[in-house]
Amino acid sequence: MNQIQSCGLSTIPTRSGSRYAGFRLYEWDSRKYYSKVTNLADAYRNSHQAPRLGAAIIKGATDMLPLSLAVLPFGVLFGSLAIQKGFTWLEGQLFSVIIFSGAVQLVTVELVAEDTPFIALLFMALVVSSRHFLYGLRLRDRLSKQSVRWRIGLGFLMTDELFAFSSHRKSYASKYRLYYALGAGGSFYAAWNIWTAVGIFAGVALPDLSNLGLDFAVAAVFIALVIPEVKTVPTLVCVLASATSSLLFLFYGFELGLIASAGIGMLCGYGMQRARS
Repeated sequence: MNQIQSCGLSTIPTRSGSRYAGFRLYEWDSRKYYSKVTNLADAYRNSHQAPRLGAAIIKGATDMLPLSLAVLPFGVLFGSLAIQKGFTWLEGQLFSVIIFSGAVQLVTVELVAEDTPFIALLFMALVVSSRHFLYGLRLRDRLSKQSVRWRIGLGFLMTDELFAFSSHRKSYASKYRLYYALGAGGSFYAAWNIWTAVGIFAGVALPDLSNLGLDFAVAAVFIALVIPEVKTVPTLVCVLASATSSLLFLFYGFELGLIASAGIGMLCGYGMQRARS
């Protein structure tokens, strides 16, 4: 009886004296039947989707692994610098847990150690991380259709490295690609915090690590991110203009040279693109 009812059949009561008396009649309940079929289909799809999403996370973490290893010197440098500037190990680690931005963390540690006013500290942090505003504009159309949970989570995990993984036109377009980005960004976040912890303990046991030239890892990572993206003439012009102007500003001691050279590069690239079109 239970099996019959679960398939969408229900009994019809019969009146005594009718020609159907003594028989058990059934009527078809289509809503119950289709509800049962839909539940079975959802269960089947979910049972096969979970391993696929897990594979997407592993794939993202695996693809991000070279960059996660490349920032090891940078993370170690920051951890040791935080200790040398008088921060406790917990404070140094919380920088990476909460801020999660290598350039901003280095600037913040230096300025806080020099008793810089909070307003100036906040302004410098906003200037250094202003490129993330451009990242948000670039990815707005792709992530606007996702839930708030995904937008906040991937926004926090967004780094230069993860943005480089977002150049594909189908990035964040499906659930699989969302979990791929989660695996890439999450693994990089974990690696950054691990390298910071290594630097904190190394800063206690070893002498000043800033003299070892570990900060070159920052430039090396950015070079590895930029070079594969130079595929068109406007992009090449943008890169060459930015590099040339930044070297000139550095030679003449212009403090805002990095920001100015970025603007010059974008203008030159945009001008070349308009000229070619």
